[in-house]
Amino acid sequence: MMLKYKILFDITLYFFVESCVLFCLGGEMMEEVRLGFIGTGGMASAHMNNLKNFDDVKFVAMCDVSEDRAKQRAEEFGGNAYADYQRMYDSEELDAVYICTPPFAHGQQEIIACQKGVAMFVEKPIACELDTAVIINDHVEKSGVITSVGYHWRYGGNAQHAKAELEKETQILGALGYWMGGMPGVPWWRVRAQSGGQHVEQTTHIFDLARFVLGNAKLVHGVASSGSMTDIPNYDVDDISMVNIEFESGAVANIVSSCAMENWGRVHLEVFCRGVVATIGGSNTIRRKDQEEELSGSDGQDRDRVFIDAVKAGDSSEILSPYSDALETLRIMLAASTSFQTGKAVDL
Repeated sequence: MMLKYKILFDITLYFFVESCVLFCLGGEMMEEVRLGFIGTGGMASAHMNNLKNFDDVKFVAMCDVSEDRAKQRAEEFGGNAYADYQRMYDSEELDAVYICTPPFAHGQQEIIACQKGVAMFVEKPIACELDTAVIINDHVEKSGVITSVGYHWRYGGNAQHAKAELEKETQILGALGYWMGGMPGVPWWRVRAQSGGQHVEQTTHIFDLARFVLGNAKLVHGVASSGSMTDIPNYDVDDISMVNIEFESGAVANIVSSCAMENWGRVHLEVFCRGVVATIGGSNTIRRKDQEEELSGSDGQDRDRVFIDAVKAGDSSEILSPYSDALETLRIMLAASTSFQTGKAVDL
């Protein structure tokens, strides 16, 4: 009789433990994601206008150094307005936060998110100093919070189609990348200490796309030139720069940035294999010998949708650019900054 009861007890205990494990591993999916924003300018606005169409998102907080702008966003999209992100974190229950600040302003707001277990979407570039990004990444890894960085080109069907087609080739030889055009009007952009320079703040999309297709870099060398824009006040970034990259795969790339162009621009990445050229951005094509095929963009993903779904499920596997990966892109650009100054190649 005692053996019978012991068997029943063991079976009951087994199913109890199993149910607890399943709950901990999966749990119930979050029905609604409570969102806060730090920085409510142009890039934040683009996210907000997209996110407002999601029926599983609730705007609960808007924070900006301009309290008037924060109040305006709160009136438009919902939530409470703040001029102090620490106060926002202390006052609100957040599931996720969008950090859409200029490069120089990153740091403590990401660290607090990690400490509070709040998932975060960080707009690119993640910093203009490497030490700041490394410290944040340490907090990310220790906390295990879900992260995503705004490298939206990765999510485009054109880039994913190109990557899939190029992986069929025996060897990727190299790439040429460009972000050439005029100068954005925001004052901090033309101050190197605040933006990192054009190659850090703007051409970052091309550097990241090159990594997405060619893999990690191992050697960086760059040169830069200025002098044609002395009429612009508080301007100390490069008029044009060229960065050579050697990748771990053996492929090489040259990426050009220029903000001195007027009424002309070139923004794309060309990737080369033997007899094959894929252009991502611009024409979005892949050419093999005499045949040219358009790269389909129809199967692209919405980076905001991917992030929100990841937060709800507690699963970041579909995110294409987590913080740790974006850090590797930043290393290339800041290595180029060092090379501009020293004239020497930087071994990563």
